[in-house]
Amino acid sequence: MTKYFASRASTAASIGLLWGGLALLPAVGHAQESSLAGRTLEDAKLYFTAPLSWDKKNWEVFGGAVAAIVAAHEYDGDVRTHFVKGSSTALDGKDRHSTRDALPTAAIFAGTWAYAALLQSRGGYAEGWSMAEAAGLSAVSASALKLAAGRLRPNETAQVDRWSESGSSFPSLHATLAFAVGTVLAESGEDNYRWVRRALGYGVALGTAYARVHDNAHWLSDSVAGGALGMSTAIFVLNRRQHSSSVESQIGVLPVERGMMLTYSVPLR
Repeated sequence: MTKYFASRASTAASIGLLWGGLALLPAVGHAQESSLAGRTLEDAKLYFTAPLSWDKKNWEVFGGAVAAIVAAHEYDGDVRTHFVKGSSTALDGKDRHSTRDALPTAAIFAGTWAYAALLQSRGGYAEGWSMAEAAGLSAVSASALKLAAGRLRPNETAQVDRWSESGSSFPSLHATLAFAVGTVLAESGEDNYRWVRRALGYGVALGTAYARVHDNAHWLSDSVAGGALGMSTAIFVLNRRQHSSSVESQIGVLPVERGMMLTYSVPLR
């Protein structure tokens, strides 16, 4: 039980590092914050009810992710053995590198907001908010899955299938947040620097997922599941942002005396 609460404290610390980056930045503006907050609440509702409206393609992608997790699970034991062979601390239940493994993701998050604040870039603020939303939504999902799965970590047991035992291994929250933030970085902005963004965003995400397995803090399938959850959440948020942007300016038809009038409206900020 002590190990369980220590693990929950480590999880909370990781989220705190990520969201703490906001404290470094000035307010975006009351009106814009209100608009973003309202949009985020709407996004959250759509996110958690999304499976109810999935089409065939969505279910195929979901099935592919599940297949990847199942395949990774088959190698959980072998991968653990490879990394902990000869280690005298393999089953001490300690996660010594939780903070270190969260720092690269936190740096991307805080750096995005700092860059936006420095240049007063609306696009930068939007990207930072998308990172925060993707991280928040995926963190809630990951935490719920952890409670439901109850899987023991590889630093607590050498047995792969120790589920429903108040563990917090599945999925990896570090990998979830890294892929959520990294995917937003990789797929946002202009295409001129797309390769740089993708190298940094996906590189940090993959490095974080690898570190969690290498350090015996998670099973391989934990990191694969976290990566799938974080990436899919980020894609959802980016698609929602693109949809919201596309409806900000509208073309319409207004009836007038002796005919119709074509209208074009743009919100003033």
